[in-house]
Amino acid sequence: MRRLFDDELAELDADFTEMGMLVSEVIQQSVDAFMNRDTVAAQKLIDQDHQINEREIALEQKTFEMIALYQPVTTDLREIVTILKAVSELERAGDHARNVAHSAIKFGTKQKIPVLEQLIAEMGRLTTQMMKDVLTAYVNKDEHEARELADIDRKLDRLNHQVRADSYEQMRQDPSFETGASIYLNVSQDLSRIGDYVTNVCEWIIYLKSGQIIELNSASSGTEG
Repeated sequence: MRRLFDDELAELDADFTEMGMLVSEVIQQSVDAFMNRDTVAAQKLIDQDHQINEREIALEQKTFEMIALYQPVTTDLREIVTILKAVSELERAGDHARNVAHSAIKFGTKQKIPVLEQLIAEMGRLTTQMMKDVLTAYVNKDEHEARELADIDRKLDRLNHQVRADSYEQMRQDPSFETGASIYLNVSQDLSRIGDYVTNVCEWIIYLKSGQIIELNSASSGTEG
């Protein structure tokens, strides 16, 4: 029975990591689609969003089955619970990446604002790196790395505030920029939320290692209903 459990847990772990890699790729591609205003690539990401949702459902079902069948305790249970909780954070991050793809389409031929383009590019770089790093932290069960990633999330929040301030300033100078500004604001907010969800995954990595449920970046982290 123990050997069967270990085999299934290893498979569950691998499937979770694979889903994380998919979400990481989607985030990177959605940022690229927005920066390049590539509507074809953006639409492809939107059309394929169901793949992430299907993986979430499959992983959740597998965790419930393992808990019911094996009734694991202590560290085994923590690993299953970590995956059960973290998989929903990955799915939500994927939702916000899809939103960024939608924004790439909505932006159309509106005027690009260099200062906002630079801020969004930096936020995109940070979120994609965060997603890659959190997967490494999960695979290595690295609590220290998980805690350090919260610092990047705080930087994302500061960049998000800067996008907001600069967008409002651009609207004051040119009221016709209102629609373009709203899209920049949406993309900035979506990238910031991805950072929040990655931070939530970090919290579950810490729980996996220590058994303690903590809250990183309490001012900005948390999940949506």
